[in-house]
Amino acid sequence: MTSTSAPTPAAPNRSRRVIAISLAVIAAIAVGFFVFASLYAEWLWYEQLGYTSVLLTQWLARTIMFVIGFLGMAVPVWLAIQLAYRLRPVYVRLSSQLDRYQEVVEPLRRLAMWGIPIFFGFFAGFAASAQWETTALWLNGVSTDTTDPQFGMDTGFYLFGLPFYSGLLGFASAVVLVSLLVTALVSYLYGSVRIGQRELRISKPARIQLAVIAGLYLLLQAASLFMDRFRTLIAPGERITGASYTTVNATIPGLTILSIVAVLVAILFFVTAIIGRWRYPLIATALLVITSIVVGVAYPWIVNTVQVRPNQLALESEYYQRNIDATQAAFGIDGLEKTDYDAVTDAEAGQLRSDAETTASIRIMDPAIIQPTIRQLQQYRQYYRFQDPLDVDRYQIDGQSQDTIVSVREVNTNSLGDAASWQNTSLVYTHGYGMVVAKGNERTADGDPVFIESGIPAAGFLSESDFQPRVYFGENSPLYSIVGAPASTAPIELDYPSGADGGSETKTTFDGDGGPSIGNIFNRLIYALKFQSEQILFSDYVNEESQILYDRDPKLRVQKVAPYLTLDSDPYPSVVDGRIVWIVDGYTTSDQYPYSTATSMGQAIEDANNPLPRIALDNVNYIRNSVKATVDAYDGSVTLYAWDEEDPLLQAWQNVFPTTLESVSEMSGDLMSHVRYPTDLFKVQRAMLGVYHVDDAQSFYQRDNAWSTPADPQNPDVNQPPYYLTMQMPGQSAPSYSMFTSFIPQSTGTDSRNVLMGYLAVDSDAGAQDGVKGEDYGKLRLLEITANTTIPGPGQVQNTFDSDPAISSQINLLRQGQSEVLNGNLLTLPVGGGLLYVQPVFVQASSGTQLPQLRKVLVAFGNEVAFEDTLNEALNALFGGESGANAGDEEVAPVEPGNETPDGETPAPTVPAADYQAALEDARQALQDRQTALQGGDWAEYGEADQRLTDAINRLLELEGEGEGE
Repeated sequence: MTSTSAPTPAAPNRSRRVIAISLAVIAAIAVGFFVFASLYAEWLWYEQLGYTSVLLTQWLARTIMFVIGFLGMAVPVWLAIQLAYRLRPVYVRLSSQLDRYQEVVEPLRRLAMWGIPIFFGFFAGFAASAQWETTALWLNGVSTDTTDPQFGMDTGFYLFGLPFYSGLLGFASAVVLVSLLVTALVSYLYGSVRIGQRELRISKPARIQLAVIAGLYLLLQAASLFMDRFRTLIAPGERITGASYTTVNATIPGLTILSIVAVLVAILFFVTAIIGRWRYPLIATALLVITSIVVGVAYPWIVNTVQVRPNQLALESEYYQRNIDATQAAFGIDGLEKTDYDAVTDAEAGQLRSDAETTASIRIMDPAIIQPTIRQLQQYRQYYRFQDPLDVDRYQIDGQSQDTIVSVREVNTNSLGDAASWQNTSLVYTHGYGMVVAKGNERTADGDPVFIESGIPAAGFLSESDFQPRVYFGENSPLYSIVGAPASTAPIELDYPSGADGGSETKTTFDGDGGPSIGNIFNRLIYALKFQSEQILFSDYVNEESQILYDRDPKLRVQKVAPYLTLDSDPYPSVVDGRIVWIVDGYTTSDQYPYSTATSMGQAIEDANNPLPRIALDNVNYIRNSVKATVDAYDGSVTLYAWDEEDPLLQAWQNVFPTTLESVSEMSGDLMSHVRYPTDLFKVQRAMLGVYHVDDAQSFYQRDNAWSTPADPQNPDVNQPPYYLTMQMPGQSAPSYSMFTSFIPQSTGTDSRNVLMGYLAVDSDAGAQDGVKGEDYGKLRLLEITANTTIPGPGQVQNTFDSDPAISSQINLLRQGQSEVLNGNLLTLPVGGGLLYVQPVFVQASSGTQLPQLRKVLVAFGNEVAFEDTLNEALNALFGGESGANAGDEEVAPVEPGNETPDGETPAPTVPAADYQAALEDARQALQDRQTALQGGDWAEYGEADQRLTDAINRLLELEGEGEGE
């Protein structure tokens, strides 16, 4: 008899397991190194900039919050699972279904008992980490010395404490709720809770655990209900934000009652844990639900319906006034200076004599239109570009303040085409060059800007002093550039496209401290990984002195070193103390200010110049321009100045980052002279002033004087932007650099009226003294147009310009051939006792090379309009032949399109300008009279006006013939 032995089982393939483990370890090391590389690169960036404390504070805060969140969730959940399992009944008869469940769960029990807490812990940790700013503000909050009118609490409680307490209660409630659910699940799986034959059986240990957890949850809800009383002061209501009559007399008492009832129900659950009777807490819970419906919903509805609605103004006035006062304070509009303005509409000779300084500064160069002109005249090479739209600023020239259009010439590596090699984009084309400055109130004879700083190499009033024109940090800088080299190394960076002795270009080497060093192999490896560029590691041009410049956008740099700020959407360049610097305005914002109405910041700042804004904290009911920041365009250094040192939010953040801000007293007078009132803050304030320009509750309730911002005349889908201008408001002793906007009635559809209701200006001149803000800086002045005067709004004025027969005929002449007419910004100025509108008109080719040039200027005052070659001529024509003031283009003699001289000089006129102007004015008046007669059906008057029009046209033809003959 033979037998065969069973086959020996194959030995595990140990080599395969070793390989798998090795690959896993290698993958983990690789991932870990990539994570380390990212963090280390960030550290190097902050270290070079001198703000490592900001990075360390964030890392430490996030880590601590993650650990607290992780442990705060994981430990209670783990304890709940462990207790439910360890206190399970040992001998219990389970159903066959539970037996099958246990067979599935038991092999995974240990993993689940640790895995479930860890799973929930990670989620809680990441959620807590994201709230580090809320916790930091709570720990470092300050008193504001302002109390709310309902509870008498310091407003700092709402700004710093309430968000933290609300978040803490929400987190604790989630922890207890998850613990309750896992306890119930484990108790059911292991027989502590049994359901069957219409009966619920709970073991004593499970009863105690479930009842205690339920009681804790109700205590947390009681605390949350109590905190809800304070949240009513920041909750939006039917007409206002904050507690109204119904809230104060029904909702708040109801929340107090509910919180007390919730505590009593929680006590009953604790009692149940001892005596084992579920009936009482369950009945009490049902009563709590019913009570919440009665006192939380029904009673407030009855009070509002029976008491408030029939007597709304009488009962709500106090609370409306609270809302008005708080909103004005929170948005910084409580110091508004209002003046009734009885604007005149008749234009008379010499009417602008007292406003000569304002009219001399009127900006006729539109920064949103002339960018192509600047590009054509000043770009020089395809690898440069200018920002669109251009920025505005002012400079002291010969002791006089000059409003200017400014832009820096930035490098544009995207236009290199076939030359866009790594060496060119990273090592050669590293920076832009120079600042272009043009007068805002002047033009050349050809309609081009008048440059006072331009060219490559730079030339002008700025270059007369020690001026650093190179722009390594800007709004359109390359992703990264590698700069720096030993002194003995030949330069490879292109400085500008012209050289000495007829050379084709000038080279330079960056000699500042602008980026982390990559002089050693380890740092080169770090940045090769960061930018996924092996050339950084292997290029021979990278040496021991090399630096890598990245994150070069001014807003990004400020945001990284001051993460608590909301930044203005319009950084602008200025030359300060011989350096080009970007000036960035930073705001501290909140949505927690009691009784203040919130607004969408994104919608408020959206206009024709900023069509798609993105804001992290969009709904705000508190805002301050707390920080002025500068970014050096050469070395990227960032300086933060505590502009509003009274702002409690800034004071709290100074406690969090104590070494990052400098006092206003450290600002130089040169920097102070270029600081301006920020655009976005002004837009938010004007959005609120549409309703909150009133001071009393009755006007607020009636909404009989609500305003809105006019639509942009060239783009009716968005608001008209505010404009900067040196001007003198009624009541001011002298002109100052200001920003202004206008208001029209708040209405929609066919009922809308485009007439002026208000005119708002803010003093934007901070002065020029070291460390001292101008006394009137930030002063808001509002002109309220009196009801007995009708002043056309921007839309109505634009319609008048477009429909006026004489103007239309001249516009059509400008459009002849391949020309396109562009209407510039429509400016509104309070001069001559009324409101003057000014709009430059540009002409450019409709295709091909487009070079917008100023050809005409439209002006309007009351119902009168004029359309001339220069602003000075237009004002004189509008005000009876002599306005009494001169504009900035007074001495310009424009040339007709097509007659420009090669050197830009104006040819000698061959036709007397006065005769030609008189004939043109006769034609305009005759055309207008003929149109009026046609509308009125007066055919005799129509025939007479038509004859006058014919005579005027014949005179114009004769004059043109005389000019051609000469």
